Amino acid sequence: MHASARADANRPTPSPRAGPRPAEPRPRVGSDETTAHFVTVASLFRRPLFLDPDAARAVARCQPDPAIWGRAGCLAWVLMPDRWHGLVLAPTDEPLDALVRRFKAITARAVDERFRVNGWLWSRGYNQRVLERHEDRLAVARHLVSNPVRAGLAKSVGAWPYWDAIWLGGQPPAQSRPPSG
Repeated sequence: MHASARADANRPTPSPRAGPRPAEPRPRVGSDETTAHFVTVASLFRRPLFLDPDAARAVARCQPDPAIWGRAGCLAWVLMPDRWHGLVLAPTDEPLDALVRRFKAITARAVDERFRVNGWLWSRGYNQRVLERHEDRLAVARHLVSNPVRAGLAKSVGAWPYWDAIWLGGQPPAQSRPPSG
């Protein structure tokens, strides 16, 4: 077997849930240049429109879109019936507001208009919590993607189709671990 074919054979396969795997975020996690955020974006009027597979798949297909993330990256995300949760790594010199606006705009255009109200898919604003440097991002991601299980929507994380995390292939990449010390 050719060396490049062997390398491809050992590479984790993309998640069948949401299409292509997102590229690893460009900024280094744990560097002074980025901040990790736990972000929640609610659907307009908290309608459970993502119970419809067409709407949920449309949003899921947008996740790896570089037009959303720019220099930022999404380490993990889950789509609940009425909201999206993400563990987002954003450069400190770029406002999170702009990233969330891009996310909302691109995903809203992707979803069929029958799910929108006067063109709106998402509610105004968003909630976010900045992760402390000492917080384990992998543990936060596991908590995030377990939301459908805790909500009684699925028996296991793998049974819920609308989530992804950069760690699916095994251990987190070295650059995504928080700094030691």
